[in-house]
Amino acid sequence: MRSTLRNTVIGLLSATALAATPWLTAPATASTDTPRAKAAAAEFTDNFDGAAGSAVDGSKWGLETGDNVNNHERQYYTDGNKNAALDGNGNLVITARKENPANYNCWYGRCEYTSARLNTSQKFTTASGHVEARMKLPQGQGMWPAFWMLGNDIGSAGWPNCGEIDIMENVGFEPSTVHGTIHGPGYSGSGGIGAGYTLPNGGKFSDGFHTFAIDWSPNKITWSVDGNVYQTRTPSDLNGNRWVFDHPFYIILNLAVGGYWPGDPDGNTSFPQQLVVDYVKVTGGS
Repeated sequence: MRSTLRNTVIGLLSATALAATPWLTAPATASTDTPRAKAAAAEFTDNFDGAAGSAVDGSKWGLETGDNVNNHERQYYTDGNKNAALDGNGNLVITARKENPANYNCWYGRCEYTSARLNTSQKFTTASGHVEARMKLPQGQGMWPAFWMLGNDIGSAGWPNCGEIDIMENVGFEPSTVHGTIHGPGYSGSGGIGAGYTLPNGGKFSDGFHTFAIDWSPNKITWSVDGNVYQTRTPSDLNGNRWVFDHPFYIILNLAVGGYWPGDPDGNTSFPQQLVVDYVKVTGGS
């Protein structure tokens, strides 16, 4: 089962008050004798350098807050550095905890867990390029880390018409496998189009860092893990449905707890759990 729409209920500000970020430079002059300036490349890098306990760079990331009834996730996403903080060693750590010290309310009643969800909406978008993150994943039943992208026209077009690119998703009951998926009109939710990648020799993604990436060009998206390409998608894969990956998208990192796809944590799931992110970078974007 593929994931369904993941927008939070309370934290929709960044997803519904979107403004497209222009990545084209203006003409140097209106004169016909002067050529137009070339489009500026959309480049993004965050190495998460900073003091231990610091919040993420607010010029690059916004934090969404609230719960998520759409997927029946169990966590409440918090802001600041409560569940997303630098570790002082060049990593971002998104921590899911079994706690609710602020008495947050979720769709099912009093929230049982807290976690974090970050995005680059209104701060960085791209419509192509190499999009990559190096991460160490959590483990355990009910864990659902994701590195993904949404079309920045979600506020006007809605989901799934805006498009969604899941660069990496993992569900805790598959510790050795990650999934890459696209969602759009006619191929969303459990009907998303994608594939999985499984580590060789029984390796687990929680045992060490791995690099998750897409290479995105007009009419083609290719997924890889540690440089190993495992899937390519083009408009020919959509059974006549519309390709909606031709406009700017923004980046999202989150660690969900529970939901339709992963199922809820059980007695064998230990907390806290952490999604550790070494870096996120985009090169060759537009």
